[in-house]
Amino acid sequence: MVSKTKNKKSTKFSKAVKKAAGSYQKDKDMLIQILLDLQSMFGWLSREVLTEVSEQLEVPITQVYQIASYYKAFSLMPRGRHIIKVCLGTACQVRGSPQLLNIISAMLNMKPHETSEDMRFTLETVNCLGCCAMGPVVEVDKTYHTKPSPSDLRKIFESAK
Repeated sequence: MVSKTKNKKSTKFSKAVKKAAGSYQKDKDMLIQILLDLQSMFGWLSREVLTEVSEQLEVPITQVYQIASYYKAFSLMPRGRHIIKVCLGTACQVRGSPQLLNIISAMLNMKPHETSEDMRFTLETVNCLGCCAMGPVVEVDKTYHTKPSPSDLRKIFESAK
């Protein structure tokens, strides 16, 4: 029974990797883009996905893992449906981002770099979101929110189903 479940997952991952790699003619030089596409599909890169990429592209698993673990764009852990990023760059810090992070952590009952048990949210911190003059800034699902109040945050999180 276990092997059947594993085979079904492997088939699912195999098809997804085949599709993503096929989009780039299985070009090993497109490894990063293939991994980005797979992360978009699954929300993160599991060991099974990385192994399948290694096998289909004929690239050592160590090389695939090295790329996936090096770039912050990749996640090797399951992530929530909604990604919250709090900027902790210098400009945002002096404008109150540490307090903002504390408020968000308390509201969601989670610490930075954690995912909620219901897989709804993942809370991350970043060094800079590139809009220093508008800080502090929080990005939720690729939408920037500048100087959000606690009530703004509640509305944002409530609307994220």
